[in-house]
Formats: sequence, structure tokens, C-alpha cells
Amino acid sequence: MSIPDFPDPEIPYTEPIDYTEPAIGEEARRLDAKPIGQRIALRRRTRRRVVLLVLGYLATLLVGVSMISDGRNVIQVAPSLFVPGVFLAGFVFETLDSASGMGFGTSLTPLLLSFGYTPLEVVPVLFITETVTGLLAGALHHEFENVTFSVSRPLSDATKAVLLLAGFGVVGTLASIGFAYLLVEIPERAIEIYVALLVIAMGVFGLLRQFLPRQLTYRPRRLAGFALLAGLNKGVSGGGYGPVATLGQIYAGVFEKTATAITSLSEGLVSVVGALTYVGLFLAGFPISYGLFPSLFTGAFLAAIAAPYLVRVLPGRVLEYLIPLYAFSIGTYALVQLT
Repeated sequence: MSIPDFPDPEIPYTEPIDYTEPAIGEEARRLDAKPIGQRIALRRRTRRRVVLLVLGYLATLLVGVSMISDGRNVIQVAPSLFVPGVFLAGFVFETLDSASGMGFGTSLTPLLLSFGYTPLEVVPVLFITETVTGLLAGALHHEFENVTFSVSRPLSDATKAVLLLAGFGVVGTLASIGFAYLLVEIPERAIEIYVALLVIAMGVFGLLRQFLPRQLTYRPRRLAGFALLAGLNKGVSGGGYGPVATLGQIYAGVFEKTATAITSLSEGLVSVVGALTYVGLFLAGFPISYGLFPSLFTGAFLAAIAAPYLVRVLPGRVLEYLIPLYAFSIGTYALVQLT
């Protein structure tokens, strides 16, 4: 008769590890599996933080308007600072960006230019807005349990992914400035066509991927390759970072909801470089207009709060189609603009 194999009381029991579970996004997957009522409900602490965040911004906005009103009635001054169309555009495209990880600058820049604004009026405001909203959206994605970031050791895999993507993005941004000032001879149209076709191809593959057998194992080396590609795109064209970073994470085994959160925070960190550059130029006396800032920033700020919550509530299956479809749309739009 065989002797039963009892566990050794000296060795603590641990649950068996499921190595097919992705290393990034398991918390978001567990939340996504819950009924929608539980996903809609927020902890009291989270509700309080969101309310304080909105009230704090509105109070800051009111103080800012009061400071530039020169003694005039704030109610009379405010309408001249806010353009409804710009506010709405900022809200819509930041919602899409924070919910899908792409499209804020790529989609919004041509629209604002079509409104009659100049690049010097648009680009600095976009950099500063994307810096704040990217960092805010990343923090709220964490608060809404779409991702788990850490600031102390050991760093979570999501935090390592942010540092990897942001690192290549910063290098790409600095390279783009170098290309601009050193006049490196790169055919601009050819680069823009390449980026558009790459984004279209990744969008198409993302859609086809829904009908193929899926491997959920997280592959850091694959993510490193896509991070390098995203950084190169940023360096040679200034665009194509978000779609490649987000879809690259998904192809590397990161859960869709978590991938959008990581890209949001990464883009916020990358945009710091551009934002500081333009703020420095402004402080140095260069004529840079920030007239769009109140309208665009307010719309984008509110969207950066709403979008992470929307990602929390939406079924993950929706984002599996929404993200590649939106990438395909962005690439197609960019390609049409070039023809």
C-alpha cells in the first residue's frame, strides 16, 4: 500500500503558478471578468479623489482667469478665452487617445490647422497638454485598476514597460530635434508614407489577430523591439509612436486595457521633453502663442479623467477591435492627406 504524499508542514504552501497568464494585465483581466455593475462601481476613496481633482482644476482655472482679467468681471472675460470647437476637439481626441493609446496629436493637429491656427500656435500647446493629460490618465488608469504601476522596488512589469517605451520615445524626440536643426537629408514625404503604411499594417494585423489562435504569454523581448520601432518613428517623423507602442504591447502579450494605460503614461513622459523645450523658449522671450491653451487643455483634462473610467467599464472584447480599427483609421487618414 502506498503512503499518501502529505505536504511538509515546514514548507509554506503556495498556489501553483499559471505561466500562461500574462505578466502584465492580470489585475485588469480579473476586473474585466466581473459583471458590469461591479466595474461601474468605484471605491469611496477613488470617487473622492476624482471629485477633488475636478474641483481643484476648476478652482485653479478660476484663479487663472481672474489673474488675467485686469479687474474686469470674470464672467465677461471667460468667453473670450474659450473656443467651443477647440474645447470639444480636445475632449473627443483625448478621450480616444487615453482609451486607445493613440491619435491625440496625429488627429488633432490637422484639425486645428484647418481652423486657421498656425503650427506655432498648435504644437507647443499640444506638447504641454499631452504631458499633463498623459501623466494624469496614467495615474487614473492605475486608480481605476486598469494597470498596476509601482514607484518602489521591485518595479512592476508595467512600470518597466513604461520606462522602456518612454526611454526610446525620449531618444526619438531628441533625434527629431537634431534632424530638424542639423538638416539631415531625409525625404519627408517618404517617411510620412512609411509611418502611415506601418500603422495601417499593424491595424489590419490587429483585426486579423482576433480570428487567429492567441498566445497570452508576455514576451519582454518582443516589446523591446516594438519600443525601438516606436522610438525610431518618433525620431524620423514625429508621429507613429502611440499606435506602434500600443499594438506592439498587445502583440507582446499585454492585455488591451493595460496596454492603453502604459502608452498614456509613456506618452506623457515623452512629451515632457517637447513641453520643456517650448516653455524654455517662451521664458527666453521667443514669440510663442498659448491662446489655445485654456480651451484645448480644459477639454483634454476632463477627457483624461473620463477615458480611464470608460476603459474600466467597457468589456475588454470591445477594445480588442476598437484599438486596431482606430489605428487603421489614423493610418488611412494620414495616407489620404499625403495624396
